[in-house]
Amino acid sequence: MGSAGLARLHGLFAAYKPPGLKWKHLRDIVELQLLKGLNAGKPPAPEQRVRFLLGPMEGSEEKELTLTATSVPTLTDHLLVHGPAFTSLKVAVGHRLDAQASGAGCLSVLGVGHGRSLLTDMYNAHLTKDYTVRGLLGKATDDFCEDGRLVEKTTYDHVTREKLDRILALIQGSHQKALVMYSNLDLQTQEAYEMAVRGLIRPMNKSPMLITGIRCLHFAPPEFLLEVQCLHETQKQLRRLVHEIGLELKTTAVCSQVRRTRDGFFTLDDALLRTRWDLHSIQDAIQATAPRVAAELEKSLRPRPGTQQLPSPSQHWGSEGPSSTSKGQAAGGAVGG
Repeated sequence: MGSAGLARLHGLFAAYKPPGLKWKHLRDIVELQLLKGLNAGKPPAPEQRVRFLLGPMEGSEEKELTLTATSVPTLTDHLLVHGPAFTSLKVAVGHRLDAQASGAGCLSVLGVGHGRSLLTDMYNAHLTKDYTVRGLLGKATDDFCEDGRLVEKTTYDHVTREKLDRILALIQGSHQKALVMYSNLDLQTQEAYEMAVRGLIRPMNKSPMLITGIRCLHFAPPEFLLEVQCLHETQKQLRRLVHEIGLELKTTAVCSQVRRTRDGFFTLDDALLRTRWDLHSIQDAIQATAPRVAAELEKSLRPRPGTQQLPSPSQHWGSEGPSSTSKGQAAGGAVGG
């Protein structure tokens, strides 16, 4: 395989991280499998070198010795002499999940070789990601996780699907206002207006977590399942979101699972299962997605029309961004975090 195989490894691919596997272990397993595949190829034939070897002279009855030119293989390139041809490979994981989120299988994007710089481009493009977030009504913990230290237990019989949907609509409206604020777009221009209609507005710089879409997929108290489309998020912020939703419903709630289903232009359909974390499958995945990666990044990083330097969002929003509660909406959506 050698250098030819290595040349086809520069790029991005998506992997499905199984439950319980931390991102560092994912990276190490992928690197190990790639090195194994690169070193598994048949080694090239050893170079031949002319050596003068001492031996008996042919036809001599007195057993005289003479030097004879002989072609012998060079052992300096032998596997047992210099070891494997590839001993390390640069692999990076983008948008890592924290330890509490390692219990749920999810999509992870990895960059190999020069593809690591594309992970930086994805970050600078401020692409949205999709999550399914599972919540549990009736209790509160110190870290918003189901297995955290119990702080409070409450009743939830009064909570209905309609009340939950109303809270989610208020949250999305509050964050939509913040999204326009952080995008620095002048919505008076036609181009900016068309971007807003198509849902292409994104912040130009780092911002607090912004939710572009949220809805309830399943509601069976005490359990409920949300689909959240957001950017600049952390898993802790998503767990806190569940806690705040519980408070708005006049009860409490904890997060039992955070699962990423889309990262930018990578979806679960692109993700390689653990059984396919081998050299040929990863090479094929990188080559198959390379044109789409280049096109999407070029489109996302292109200078946007209608931008102007607006007042700093910090003058209108707190350090933690838009409020996730209905109180923020009632106050006109401009409240401190």
